[in-house]
Amino acid sequence: MSEITEHLVSQLIKAQFPHWSDLPIKPVAVSGNDNRTFHLGDEMSVRLPSKDCYVPQVEKELFWLPKLQPHLTLPISAPIAKGEPAEGYPWPWSINKWIEGETVRYENVQSINQLAIDLAHFLKELQSIDCTGGPIAGLHNFYRGGALSVYDEETKTALRNLQSHVNANKCYSIWMLALQSSWTNNPVWVHGDIAPGNLLVNDGKLSAVIDFGILGIGDPSCDLAMAWTFFDKESRKLFFNEIGCNEETWHRARGWALWKALIVLDENDKNSKAALDAERTLGIILDEFEQLNRDN
Repeated sequence: MSEITEHLVSQLIKAQFPHWSDLPIKPVAVSGNDNRTFHLGDEMSVRLPSKDCYVPQVEKELFWLPKLQPHLTLPISAPIAKGEPAEGYPWPWSINKWIEGETVRYENVQSINQLAIDLAHFLKELQSIDCTGGPIAGLHNFYRGGALSVYDEETKTALRNLQSHVNANKCYSIWMLALQSSWTNNPVWVHGDIAPGNLLVNDGKLSAVIDFGILGIGDPSCDLAMAWTFFDKESRKLFFNEIGCNEETWHRARGWALWKALIVLDENDKNSKAALDAERTLGIILDEFEQLNRDN
């Protein structure tokens, strides 16, 4: 496969969308793992899957996002056109409307409490949209919205590898609590990757949600993990109250956050930023679990 570069994108645009061939192309400041993203002029972006496992995201976003947007208050990713394999690039790709904003950071959020409330409102809107015919959680979206037990062996392997580094017994208890329940209501829409990098802010407030590549329908608990990966104690409580989920769903959400923290900690150098962030998340999860046990 050709390396995904500005030159490749330029060749693809010239061949398939010549009316846009005079627009400047440059990489975005921060590109995600699933896609390589480039600015196309000031108002569009080009997204190219980085691996074959991410290819289904192109068709899914093109089909479903225009159907979801009219029901949502906040702007979301907006596909404009589909590109075809060419120039040594083997997969379909997409052109999308560019949405202005900065990805969420503690430094650019005016109020973390308000962010928690606004995110909860967005997720409730998303969950309320009719999902008839929607893509059921599965391999195409790495089982986001599916059964957490899919990652049982991976989680337990990480715990074995990290025994000398984490409180494995408490982590195991949290994990088993998460596995004790399942979603018994009708499936709902899930974004699948609600994280700071996929949330945009303008003037310190949540202004858009992007990157719906692992969109699916199922159990919404996977969309709540930011309660532990980003929010503090007060904003986490606000998030829980605004979402209005039951305790079992909250336990599964905690399980998703635990799984992610453990595998990141297991797979990265312990001094890397990713590992340090995962360790911080793990500490928050363990502290909250201890408080839960004391309260009970």
